[in-house]
Amino acid sequence: MKLALKTCLLSVGFLPAMAQQSYELNQGWKCTKANTIQASGTQISSPQFDLSTWKPAVVPGTVLTTQLANKEIPDPFYGLNNEKIPDVYHVGKEYYTYWFVKDFEEKKPASGEKVWLKFRGINYSCEIFVNGQKVNKEPFEGMFLRKAFDITNLLAINGKNRLAVIVYPSNSPGNPNGGQGGDGTIAKNVAIQYTAGWDWIRPIRDRNTGIWDKVQIEKTGLVNLKDPHVITLVSGVRTPEGTQQPATVRTTADLENTSDSPVSGILTFKINGQTVSEKLTLPAKSSKTYKIKDLIVSNPKLWWPAGYGAQNLYDAEFSFTPNGQKVSDFEKLQVGIREIQTSWNTTTQSRQIAVNGQKIFIKGGNWIISDAMLRFSKERYDAEIRYHRDMNLNLIRIWGGALVERPEFYEACDKYGLLVFQDFWMSGDCNGRWIDPMKKEDQWTRRKYPDNHPLFLESAADMIKMVRNFPSLAMWCGGNEITPPEDILVPLRDKILPELDGTRWFVDYSNSDAMSYNFLGGNGDGPYGIQPLEVFWQQRTFPFNSEVGSVGTGDYESLKRFIPEENLKVPYHNSGTKPDTVWTYHTYTGVGYNQFIDPYGKPKDIKDFGLKAQLVNYDQYRGLMEGFSAHQWDWYTGVIIWKTQNPWTAMRGQMYDYYLDPNACLYGLRSGSELVHIMANPIDGMLMMVNNDFTAKRNLMLVATAYDTKGNSKLITKVFTYIEATSIKKILSVKNILDELGAKDGSFLSLQLLDENQKIVSDNFYWYPNAEGKYSGLQTMPSANLEVIAKRISGDKIEVSLTNKDEKTIAFFNRVSLVNTQTKERILPTFYDDNYVSITPKTTKKVVLEAKAGAQPTQISIEGWNLPIRYIDIK
Repeated sequence: MKLALKTCLLSVGFLPAMAQQSYELNQGWKCTKANTIQASGTQISSPQFDLSTWKPAVVPGTVLTTQLANKEIPDPFYGLNNEKIPDVYHVGKEYYTYWFVKDFEEKKPASGEKVWLKFRGINYSCEIFVNGQKVNKEPFEGMFLRKAFDITNLLAINGKNRLAVIVYPSNSPGNPNGGQGGDGTIAKNVAIQYTAGWDWIRPIRDRNTGIWDKVQIEKTGLVNLKDPHVITLVSGVRTPEGTQQPATVRTTADLENTSDSPVSGILTFKINGQTVSEKLTLPAKSSKTYKIKDLIVSNPKLWWPAGYGAQNLYDAEFSFTPNGQKVSDFEKLQVGIREIQTSWNTTTQSRQIAVNGQKIFIKGGNWIISDAMLRFSKERYDAEIRYHRDMNLNLIRIWGGALVERPEFYEACDKYGLLVFQDFWMSGDCNGRWIDPMKKEDQWTRRKYPDNHPLFLESAADMIKMVRNFPSLAMWCGGNEITPPEDILVPLRDKILPELDGTRWFVDYSNSDAMSYNFLGGNGDGPYGIQPLEVFWQQRTFPFNSEVGSVGTGDYESLKRFIPEENLKVPYHNSGTKPDTVWTYHTYTGVGYNQFIDPYGKPKDIKDFGLKAQLVNYDQYRGLMEGFSAHQWDWYTGVIIWKTQNPWTAMRGQMYDYYLDPNACLYGLRSGSELVHIMANPIDGMLMMVNNDFTAKRNLMLVATAYDTKGNSKLITKVFTYIEATSIKKILSVKNILDELGAKDGSFLSLQLLDENQKIVSDNFYWYPNAEGKYSGLQTMPSANLEVIAKRISGDKIEVSLTNKDEKTIAFFNRVSLVNTQTKERILPTFYDDNYVSITPKTTKKVVLEAKAGAQPTQISIEGWNLPIRYIDIK
């Protein structure tokens, strides 16, 4: 169920003559700092007012994005540049109070038609003027509110109009004193909290002040159709294949009659070639929700999470037609037919999630926001969500210190099959869960944040309406690590959500006992930072862990994008020297690579450090997901990694960097999260199969081969096996073999599952240290003899074949990249079906990559542990 923005249409053939028109005001804006001019809003919004000295503005955008576009500030994501930008807390809100002006053409419509000015988000408050008249008679404040204004009578006769908006920062920007959310007072607002700083980001200096989301002009008839709602009911236990029993589609829509007289007409809903309608009479000057009779869809094509089935979506449409007249208004959307259920697992003592009656072991990632300066785009959302799908994850949690994500985010989640766990904007850090000397006010005071509770509830209701139709939206959460205050929690839980949604599980806070029973004490999440792999297998943590993990430093190519050359030094020394200040500024401190990199040999330089960090990254996230999967339905019903992406150039908790360049975390996680997976317990060497699918897997052959670091092989087993649906299975232990083989220099273990066509279902390659815990054999491996052939197999896809010609040497841990032929820089984003691959002697592996074909000439680069970088032309 997916709510789309009203489409920009000039004519629609299948509707009666009149069709509404909607378009964005997203270019040609100008701006100036408000305290540099003395004119009023009525004067500025007059088309005759001179704007010749005003600067270009970025809308949607923030003051900071406009300043950056005009080269008034340095890139705050690079080096220590952010320290050169004035902070609103220190310079005052006037510094970031700006006028934004847009001239647009729209003639006053004929009688019976309306023109609406629509805002999808302003931060934090504003005054709006059109053609010399003020538009918002009531205050417009709060970051999370959509507003629509009837400007029909304000439009100029000649169609030449001017929109002027003055945007004010919040009165409580918070002191960016280094605490989580600074001094906490940013939470007095109904707005994003992280912009005052967190342990993974530095303060955003304007606190995202601006017209940060879309501005639209929309034309309708006298009756405006708003916020349609679609609920799909899918009974029983379904499977992705075969004929389906019918599904029920339940719908409502809000109708606003702007006229002075009652209007009678027909409210219609269409889907799958079927139509249902209701005859209605709307009172004059009224706005009300109207229900349409249920619609039954026979043999529906269901929507499933990634990996389990197709993400089928139906085109649907609501319209209202007054009697004997043309269509007054319509909304087009896409509908995913699915139903999400939850139940309490008494074994794990945690909630478990089912889709269409099938239980899903949750493998999730925590998401902050796409870009810390709110530079959102449909293309970036698509790329980031695709990366999450490629990690074999099935859920994204939107962390509570950020926002209710944009419709374009949800569109991508619908497309790629990612369920969404959506927090409201509360956090334990700012909202008072803990005593904190960095906070300005005491816990009891912070517990009452924000200052304006009715605004919070109004904003929550509006955001629910904005995203409730997306099939990917699976659950709501009151806040991160804390419940909202009682007078917010109770009406949100007991009235607003049941009335406006009513189909999704609501958990009062992210690590609530109602989600995951805390029998261990503490905060209910973690551990954070790099862990010995044994921890994930043998230490039982919280049964539906909402946050665990937190590494992700990129390689040299990634680091040099935001760290100046003079600061690109190995970031630690055992002597106790602190990391370089730029590294510290970008949150490297505390990540904890030292003891985990040292067994590979102390880094010789920054490139060597970057490569060895990737070995740790891959191992860490493969091990994390394997450890949790080994105890699915016994200890756990799900796990959500902290975190999978960064909206800023930080170094912790990311599977790809801000520039969309994946690191080895992504591919380690991809391996460990496979739907059907073969793995080895790092403690006892037990080989185990994991099946997350709804069907049993038979006629699978397990091939297990051990290698020493000189490439000598030992076939351990080659045996047919099977596994039941949604289960795990132990097969045999290989610990003694590996201990003996690798006692001196370490060893490798290759595990493969083959189907009856001998196609690889799961391919897993481990490397192990010697008896002393060091990877001594890796440090003496000879160079590999790898034949690399790259050929374009379609417009955007390239297949890279990697053939190891050696009799014994393993080509270990090789990264394939698509690069610009001249600059040798990586083309971003590029999507790889695997990477950081190892090729055993006399074997071939193929990596398929996809990137939008551009004008630039490209090559393939490949480099690995024992393979110097090479560049390969694409055939």
